Amino acid sequence: MKSADFDLRQAVFALSDALDLVGVDDVAHGKRVGIMAMFCARALGWDDAAQSLLFDMGLLHDIGVSSTETHQHLLLEFDWPQSQTHAELGFELLNKFEPLAHMAVPVRYHHTRWDLLLEKVPAELTMEQALHANLIFLADRVDTFAAPYYGKQLFDQVAHIRERVCSVQGSYFSPELVQAFVRVSQSEAFWLSLEPRSIQIHLQEQLERGPRPRIGMQALHTLATIFACIVDAKSEFTAEHSLGVSRLARFLAEKMAVSPEHCNMIEVAGLLHDLGKLRVPDEVLNKPAKLDVHERQIMNTHSFETYQILRKIDGFEDIALWAAYHHEEPDGMGYPFHVPEARMSLEARILRVADIFQAMAQNRPYRAGLKAEQIQAFLLDLVQKGKLDAQVVQVAMADLPGAMAAATHPA
Repeated sequence: MKSADFDLRQAVFALSDALDLVGVDDVAHGKRVGIMAMFCARALGWDDAAQSLLFDMGLLHDIGVSSTETHQHLLLEFDWPQSQTHAELGFELLNKFEPLAHMAVPVRYHHTRWDLLLEKVPAELTMEQALHANLIFLADRVDTFAAPYYGKQLFDQVAHIRERVCSVQGSYFSPELVQAFVRVSQSEAFWLSLEPRSIQIHLQEQLERGPRPRIGMQALHTLATIFACIVDAKSEFTAEHSLGVSRLARFLAEKMAVSPEHCNMIEVAGLLHDLGKLRVPDEVLNKPAKLDVHERQIMNTHSFETYQILRKIDGFEDIALWAAYHHEEPDGMGYPFHVPEARMSLEARILRVADIFQAMAQNRPYRAGLKAEQIQAFLLDLVQKGKLDAQVVQVAMADLPGAMAAATHPA
């Protein structure tokens, strides 16, 4: 891929919004965990690098969670038997990406009790990693204790929250970390910093103060692939959908003489086009029947959520629009922007065709993938109805075997 230059931390901050979408009605869990962990690290006298690391780890600690059902268990139960599943997945995902691999081990153990964690030092992790993992665990549980009361008498609950944390020091949480939390949480400012307005200020401050490593297009593609896997893991109906859309979009773009740089970018847009689906409840996304009006309204928000996330990343101006327009139609009757064909770039039109083609070609639990001839008839019908770009569909039809392979077979 052509070399490009992106701010890794800015991309991580933006993509962490996708992880928080899993909360549906509460979209700041990771950010609050990061802020609390950073404050506790500061109270412990840890240096700026450690504070920044804990903040970033808070943003990404639930990278293994895509299901709203799993999120509800983690929110409502102090210790859930299956909590390790998402921690293990988070470890695997972070370990695949060298710039973030240093977070992998602490994320793996961020739901492990302190007394059990000590048994793994130094065989599996260092004491520093154990403390980092346990601090994320502590902040994570504090946020779940506080979550029902944000915006409604949280201060009435502070004493109870502190008592709950203190009651399990030495077992679930390191006494050193508990005492740091007790000290720092005496301040009203600690709790007020968890309000939406304060969260945004902390995000901006951390982005300005912390390290700003740069990555190239190849590394960006790897990071985007990780997030695509998170989205696709949300539903058995869409497993590997984003990966297939990305491959097919590049295949079509190359056929249509799109520049190499834009071919790289359309791959990333394909990988990330469904980020917003993380906010769609499992029962809506996995419904095997036709959605009702209310459910359709929920589903139709996902491409706008994708746009809101990607537009925050410098250099993603085009990628954000291409990804966000994948449900726009040439007749202007698509969603969420109702953009007519005259205002849609070729890349956006390619991505829309790739999205529909791949969905038809992919095996789903309720049906086998359609055959090439069936897909051709389906796409041509949409062209006749003004729902798809005729030129892009014609290119796909000119090499149906190649398009099918790109949509369904990993390279």
